[in-house]
Amino acid sequence: MTHVQNQAIVEQLNQLLAIELTSIDQYLAHSRIYEDQGLDKLYDRINHEVDDERSHADLLIRRILFLGGTPNLSQRIQHTIASDVPTMLRHDLAMEEGNARALRNAIKFCEQEGDFVTRDMLIGILKDTEEDHAYWLRQQLELIDKLGLALYLQAQIC
Repeated sequence: MTHVQNQAIVEQLNQLLAIELTSIDQYLAHSRIYEDQGLDKLYDRINHEVDDERSHADLLIRRILFLGGTPNLSQRIQHTIASDVPTMLRHDLAMEEGNARALRNAIKFCEQEGDFVTRDMLIGILKDTEEDHAYWLRQQLELIDKLGLALYLQAQIC
């Protein structure tokens, strides 16, 4: 039987994994709704986010295994699949903001536990979450406010 190096960190990582897996589910559903609505640019971007979230989940799973833990792939957090563009973008932004909060808490915890390798990995995920995903989603919501929904949606058609 494998010895878990730090069960508390494994638990933190499994909580983060639940968020990443939920993000994959939500982004996947939203990307397919965009595709169905003919909003090709939104589909492409959000489908790319599915891949990014999958790579985050992969990092977490690999670290959990390295620490001797068992990744929990069945856990998800509460989320909502929307059907209109502004609501989908707001839900995705809320997911990313919640993820960023959880990551910051886990980073602090890893520092307290002296696990700087896990901390550094989480900092990379946080950077991607804040500077790419959440930033882009905020931009889209601001564009809707500035341009109006009709013009924004027109710009999302290839």
